[in-house]
This record gives sequence, C-alpha cells and structure tokens, in this order.
Amino acid sequence: MKGYKNPDPTVDLIIEGEDGKILLIERKNEPYGWALPGGFVDYGETLEAAAVREGKEETNLDITLISQFKSYSDPKRDKRYHTITKVFVAKGEGEAVGMDDAKRAKWFSPQEIESLDIAFDHKKIIKEYLEFKEFLKEKGLTFEDLGKYLLNG
Repeated sequence: MKGYKNPDPTVDLIIEGEDGKILLIERKNEPYGWALPGGFVDYGETLEAAAVREGKEETNLDITLISQFKSYSDPKRDKRYHTITKVFVAKGEGEAVGMDDAKRAKWFSPQEIESLDIAFDHKKIIKEYLEFKEFLKEKGLTFEDLGKYLLNG
C-alpha cells in the first residue's frame, strides 16, 4: 500500500447530436445538477475504455469515441476529491436514458446550457469545446480529423 495520496483519474464525454445539441445527465448524487456523462477510471482500464463504459452506463447509448479533447486538473474542480479528467468527444447511438447514477439524460442546445446549474467545471469544458470546434471549422478541420492522431484506441 502506498503511503501518499494521488488525484483520482476520471473521464468525461462531450456527446453532440447531429442538431448541435449536447447530451447532459442530471446527477442523482452530490454534487447535484447537470453534468457531462463520465466517471472514474477503473484499475487496469484505459481512459478510452472507461469513457465508453461510463457513457453507456449513464446514458444507455452505444458510444463511439471521435477524439480526445483536453485534460482538466484543477484540484478544486470536484469539491469531494482531487480529480484529473480526460475529456473525449464522442457519438452515441440509441435512445438516451439516464441510468446508473444519472437521474435522466437530456439533449441541450449550447444556449440552454448557459442557464443550467452545471456540476463541476463542465460549463467551462463545454464552452472551451465549442470555441475549439469553431476554431477547427475556420481551419477546415473537424474533431474526426483530430481523432485520427489523438485516439489511442
């Protein structure tokens, strides 16, 4: 057993529909509010496998990862523990239903998200995602283009 404390690794998913809406889950547990689907990485699990598993567990969707996005590590991003998250951009197939520790899953436009009570630093993550998506568009690129180089599989 180690005698020191490390941050816990987590994953979060930005699942965007064809209409530009982003899927959020309403949390059953504290901290309450809406959040990106995601959760803790299990021992022996890759970040990619954790993202697919957590996405399925919380939304009922079959998850396909498109690209890695960014990592977030502010010790205050989760008031319960110090976590480090790797954010993935993903697609989901099926009907979105809140499951596991999600009360419900619902699609929101970026404008609707601005007025929601969002847990953790997920509002910041979504804002940065939308800004970077626009930057990519200006360059004639997509997250699918990035995923060819950024996903480990």
